[in-house]
Amino acid sequence: MPFLPHVLRRLTAAGCLSLTAALLLSPAQASADPASPAVRAEIEALLIRLEQVHCEFYRNGDWHSGAEAHAHLQHKLDYLQDRITLESTEQFIELAASKSSWSGTPYQVRCGKADPQPSAQWLRQQLQWIRSGGASPRQGGRP
Repeated sequence: MPFLPHVLRRLTAAGCLSLTAALLLSPAQASADPASPAVRAEIEALLIRLEQVHCEFYRNGDWHSGAEAHAHLQHKLDYLQDRITLESTEQFIELAASKSSWSGTPYQVRCGKADPQPSAQWLRQQLQWIRSGGASPRQGGRP
């Protein structure tokens, strides 16, 4: 492939990472087992919680509603689950819900008038609350 070195020289560092990830995670290699039912239930509880507590989600320069964040993170979850077996909810937070895979910019969550915080921090707090027996995410409640 004589053109490949020329193309690689023109890519930015982020572009090289994206290209490498795309090659490594190509559909031909995708054959992951599903996450355990417990992990899937926790992730779904987090996504529902993000939507129902009426917080905003910051990604790539814009604030989005909880419903938009839920849809976006669900899309990233679906993509991940086609490629790897998620071993824990924390792994989902780290790989899909803490920063943009496109820009590398950390996601943030802002609830009401509170200062924004990194989404990974907010999601881990919510996960702890869910695991401690907090109200069902569909019923609302705050940690």
